[in-house]
Amino acid sequence: MQEASPWWSKSRHADRRPWLAARARIRRAVAAWFEADGFTEVECPALQVSPGNEAHLHAFETDVFGPDGIARRRYLHTSPEFSMKKLLAAGERRIFDFARVYRNRERTALHHPEFTLLEWYRAGEPYERLMQDCAALLTLASETAGTRLWRWRGREADPCAAPERLTVADAFRRFAGLDLLATLGADGTPDRERLAAAARAAGHRIADDDTWTDVYSRILVDRVEPNLGLGRATVLYEYPACEAALSRRTPRDPRVAERFELYICGVELANAFGELTDPVEQRRRFEEEMAEKERVYGERYPIDEDFLSALAVMPEASGIALGFDRLVMLATGAPRIDDVLWVPVEG
Repeated sequence: MQEASPWWSKSRHADRRPWLAARARIRRAVAAWFEADGFTEVECPALQVSPGNEAHLHAFETDVFGPDGIARRRYLHTSPEFSMKKLLAAGERRIFDFARVYRNRERTALHHPEFTLLEWYRAGEPYERLMQDCAALLTLASETAGTRLWRWRGREADPCAAPERLTVADAFRRFAGLDLLATLGADGTPDRERLAAAARAAGHRIADDDTWTDVYSRILVDRVEPNLGLGRATVLYEYPACEAALSRRTPRDPRVAERFELYICGVELANAFGELTDPVEQRRRFEEEMAEKERVYGERYPIDEDFLSALAVMPEASGIALGFDRLVMLATGAPRIDDVLWVPVEG
């Protein structure tokens, strides 16, 4: 089989250039939309004390040498979240960033080791406001790209249609035949045996060493996500609290948290939170995540103590990270994320 020509070959670049030109137009339109709504664009540094403390995210690391010649371990951030929340603590109210972020062990048609997250925060506003933002940005990207119907691997959706809102519990009941909330204690503690039994009864295969999260994640990926964002976008909200380490619990039910994800054409596009601002609770969740990371991968990342200090004075806020490259890919009809990156990472 003949090897594909490199991205910089004139013929391949000519094929990609319409998508890249659309990327530039969408970026300008999105920035203008935020600025018109009173947002300030910020720029967060990639090098951090901690890349984030989620068990299944993998970072790139390096050493920074100071004038004293001592090496200090630093990481390329997986999200600008910690820096942006520090800016909220400093007094900013509405901010956004087109952040270049880095995640190791990720490369597929939808994943790239270096990519752009469009991340924004609203201080003093509920996370439902971010759902409205998402609907507006889908329409804006569609109009800017000139595409009315988005397609991805046989799935179609109208990006201008009002998104469906579906709780995680309702999605598991509808697509997997499971009562997910029945597998959570009154305080949100997951019951592995109850979920495993319910999953087996519904016909799902469960391994003896699967944790509650393993079972939950497999069913979410295999049964739920392929059915989301068909015909129109889906806002999947109220995640189990144990699957939302950076968000606060909902006032009406401590088993679930103020977290939602945006899907269209079966593709996850954004992840949002009603932000947790309790540093004690946040530390506990980080430590749990890092214990799980060490169990599964044999490594852990440090906790950013400066971030926890800032969290103590950060105002109530809502925040969201949207995969900008995926947005462009869907809006333009490009088949792979590499096709909408000016210079893909080689290898």
